[in-house]
Amino acid sequence: MAWIYLIIAGIFEVVWAVALKYSQGFTRLKPSLITIGGMMVSFYLLALATKTLPIGTAYAIWTGIGALGTAILGMLIFHEPVTTLRILFLFLIFSGICGLKLTSS
Repeated sequence: MAWIYLIIAGIFEVVWAVALKYSQGFTRLKPSLITIGGMMVSFYLLALATKTLPIGTAYAIWTGIGALGTAILGMLIFHEPVTTLRILFLFLIFSGICGLKLTSS
């Protein structure tokens, strides 16, 4: 169950990061509330996951999911640059997430 909590926590990290962009520095109410709610859910689920999983593994995977998802959505939604090197480095983050999962006990 801890792995499920961790994956969902990572997804909520993406949610709050994207909502943060839409909040325009917390000047728009609805995106600001989504940001704060997403942060609370993300941190709570991360805390549940760390009851069982090693903190180093859980934190690295949580931030990796957040970074990967936010970067991909940045390219798709906000038209951030899509370059071969960006894709390569995102693949390396994904590989790191998979490697940590495969090597965790």
